[in-house]
Amino acid sequence: MGSLLVAEEDGPCPRRKPRFLCLHGFRTSGAIMRTQMLGKWPEGVTTRLDLVFPDAPFPAEGKSDVEGIFPPPYYEWFQSDKNFLEYRNLDECFAHIEELMIKQGPFDGLMGFSQGAILSAALVGLQARGLALTRVPKVKYLIIIGGAKFPSPMLAEKAYATKIKCPSLHFLGDMDFLKKHGETLLESFVDPYVIRHPKGHTVPRLDDKSLEIMMDFLQKIEKDLSKDSSLVDESPIFE
Repeated sequence: MGSLLVAEEDGPCPRRKPRFLCLHGFRTSGAIMRTQMLGKWPEGVTTRLDLVFPDAPFPAEGKSDVEGIFPPPYYEWFQSDKNFLEYRNLDECFAHIEELMIKQGPFDGLMGFSQGAILSAALVGLQARGLALTRVPKVKYLIIIGGAKFPSPMLAEKAYATKIKCPSLHFLGDMDFLKKHGETLLESFVDPYVIRHPKGHTVPRLDDKSLEIMMDFLQKIEKDLSKDSSLVDESPIFE
């Protein structure tokens, strides 16, 4: 269902680029997130990443906030009640993401915006406890844009039971209606990188300060992956 969009490669690269599965926002699409990101972030950032932009599994069940700005179709990852405490199709959503990771992976990290960000953070916490993404390698990195915790106490108890240790980068907008919830989410991570911006609930452009933080985060990922690659290269081969 839907399309799978991959950011274009920029020629041969001596080392493998960090590969991220990018989960779009509520009632948007992979194509929309790709446009939002590649249109706002400099090539110096996007060409260092291998980005995959799938569509969520369910067609939008109501009006999209981006109608008139971005063309349809629009999708949603799951549905919830108005208090965001009860969910429909959440297990199906988790299974869909795991299938994407099996077929299109392996992935080094998850990147999410809005509903996709809420999912990304929770999935890493659930994976650490063996409650989700059990058939794919451990997610090593997270980029959270306009994220929050699942407010359901039952789900929160499972997803955020212990602090999430994987390196993470969080975008918090001064005018974002989820800012308070994004601040609370930070508390569930060990040493998160944080980019603060003056905008609302959006994928923001990167000013000089945020670009510096982004580059530091990318350098950490690349250093980690380079170290992992060296360990594999130096492993003895037994015949």
